[in-house]
Amino acid sequence: MSVAHYFAFSLAILILGGWCFVWFMHILALIYGKYRLHHPIPPPSPEDLQGVSIIKPLVGVDPNLYFNLESFFTTVYPSFELLFCLQDESDPALMVVKALMEKYPKVDAKIFIGVKYVGPNGKVNNMCKAYEAAKYDLIVISDSSILMKPDSLMDMMSFMKPDVGLVLQMPYCCTRKGFAAVYEKVYFGTFQSRNCLSANSVGINCSTGMSCLFRKDILEKSGGLAPLGKYLAEDYFISENIRKEGYKTVLCSQPAQQNSGQYNIGHFHQRLIRWSQLRISLLPHLILFEPLSECMLMGVIASWAAEYIFGISSMGFFLMHVLVWFLFDYALLTCVENGPLPFSKFEFLVAWILREVLSIWMTIQSHRTSIVQWRHKKYRVLWGGTIEEFV
Repeated sequence: MSVAHYFAFSLAILILGGWCFVWFMHILALIYGKYRLHHPIPPPSPEDLQGVSIIKPLVGVDPNLYFNLESFFTTVYPSFELLFCLQDESDPALMVVKALMEKYPKVDAKIFIGVKYVGPNGKVNNMCKAYEAAKYDLIVISDSSILMKPDSLMDMMSFMKPDVGLVLQMPYCCTRKGFAAVYEKVYFGTFQSRNCLSANSVGINCSTGMSCLFRKDILEKSGGLAPLGKYLAEDYFISENIRKEGYKTVLCSQPAQQNSGQYNIGHFHQRLIRWSQLRISLLPHLILFEPLSECMLMGVIASWAAEYIFGISSMGFFLMHVLVWFLFDYALLTCVENGPLPFSKFEFLVAWILREVLSIWMTIQSHRTSIVQWRHKKYRVLWGGTIEEFV
């Protein structure tokens, strides 16, 4: 045999090994999702329920902001405070918060206006005053787009055990009108959920800061929130710092329900590209491994490997690979949704194909530049996850 043949054979074996590993992730995510999601555990006894400070960083107003914020005022929990953070008094979100405070005068709510500059990350700067003023040791950071159920905080607290430092709500989306909403649900219920569930099942950090509960005293051991202002992915580093102190990060049973009132496919693609840039800056090995975990690219190379080693029809292998992947994703999405999908199977098929076909394009776009846009600012992402403002 020639050297070229040995190389191709070894490469084919390696590819099929990676293909098997990706399917292991599928199975692990589905099993763990069935076990963890929508299966609440008994809450602590009333005397053991600690107070919680909920930090809400706000910038601007969208059509659903009032309803999203109101869902926190109607939270069913014995002791909590709401800390709203705004950059300045001209922000229209201030009027929304004041209206809700008048509607629910018995809820402990405070407004913090003005930033404390600790680094380029505007969200961290916005939250610092509220974080420092929080009267409870347990902190929830929740984005303005999150819609909470009345028992969501109680669900998160149920998983806050003595050896747990952070409880995460897995990102998902509310049911909204339009194909863009379907497209977002398909992404968060398949690719994002698969990575999040499989990673958390084996203790790998896959945290997102959309909605998380953590112990302030543990984060303070690494300096608190302020040192994270140099990163754009402050949520990842909150989790990392807590894990370094020997505490676990876990998922609760309820996914985080994103309910933004302004959404379209183009804007969502910009978010996906930004997240890809951040992941690559934090974990450079994803430059290679993340594209290979996608359905179409993995199917193509695995089809070649199967034909080279076993003589299996590459076209037949590829079509079977895509079909089974599609069925696994459908099963996972129904698991995350906790029931039938709120849209037709045809809409799911179109959204799924669009996401899978465009995934490689978005990966390429994330490599074209190190500049990311978040809110109204631009940042240059450096290796290690640090950022600098780009003018």
